[in-house]
Amino acid sequence: MRSFASDNNSGVHPLVMDAFTAANTDHAVGYGDDPWTREAISRIREAFTADCEPLFVFNGTGSNVVALQLATRPYHAVICAGTAHIYVDECGAPMKSTGCQFRPVVTPDGKLTPELIHPYLHGFGDQHHSQPGVIYLSQCTELGTVYTPQEIKAITSLAHEHGMYVHMDGARLANACAALGVSLKGLTVDCGIDVLSFGGTKNGLMTGECVVVFAEEMKREARFVRKQSAQLASKMRYLSCQFTAYLTGDLWLKNARHANDMAHQLYRALRTYPGAAFTQQVQSNQLFLTLPREVTDKLLEKYFFYFWNEEAGEIRLVTSFDTTQEDIDQFINYLYAIER
Repeated sequence: MRSFASDNNSGVHPLVMDAFTAANTDHAVGYGDDPWTREAISRIREAFTADCEPLFVFNGTGSNVVALQLATRPYHAVICAGTAHIYVDECGAPMKSTGCQFRPVVTPDGKLTPELIHPYLHGFGDQHHSQPGVIYLSQCTELGTVYTPQEIKAITSLAHEHGMYVHMDGARLANACAALGVSLKGLTVDCGIDVLSFGGTKNGLMTGECVVVFAEEMKREARFVRKQSAQLASKMRYLSCQFTAYLTGDLWLKNARHANDMAHQLYRALRTYPGAAFTQQVQSNQLFLTLPREVTDKLLEKYFFYFWNEEAGEIRLVTSFDTTQEDIDQFINYLYAIER
């Protein structure tokens, strides 16, 4: 089955599979005291900053839960876009785990700005109100758009002026870096991000994510929070070894560039189709558009993808590191073969 439903549906990159095989050697001390985890930590510190604290976890929701627990207390409020993954798609796990109030902000493109955030920065010191504590950013956003370094810096500066933290959900951080031509460090540490959920399963890894802690004051409690959140793997080497492969030879960047390139090829093929209307800029590996409903229904007979807004007829198509030109050609040929 080939589809444009999600980059979660893609396979595992062969070099990552090789890393599993290499790690599957003899016995190793559990819970991260092994050479594969030490090597992966070293690679992450090279990519971001030498004094960061990487914490490998099982999945994306787990990484967001751990990161937000480190950055908050239950009396805090988390400010996020109304489309944010933590608000829409994680079954309330971040809210349950942190006890925080979530303040969703309506945005036209999934991106927060200082102007959109300002109205939520009130009640500081008032014991009757949840205290604004964290601003959550998705990079790339849930609508496929990308924050520039300047846009991130404006938000982190605003947050830090008010004694707040900024958590970046980097499930598709690699795609943002590829789109902008900026390094991992350039979109995180250099922009003032305090804690990062560093993802790879959408870009060639099999499983697992990494919480990368930059704020010094969060580091002391980080390992305890991970354990209490049920995110400490006993056979840690099978999570961590993937990140060594991912960060070797710029595999993360090559995969993301390919996915982005395929998205733009798909965009160029779709934009001239009669009745197609794109609802967001195509900046990464996600496309949001509407088609005549009878066409969408016919496409669904052969291809699996999601409605983003079914009432409006808006669909989402996502390309992956393993999307091929043949995948795109077959999809477009089938689209034009549909009788309306």
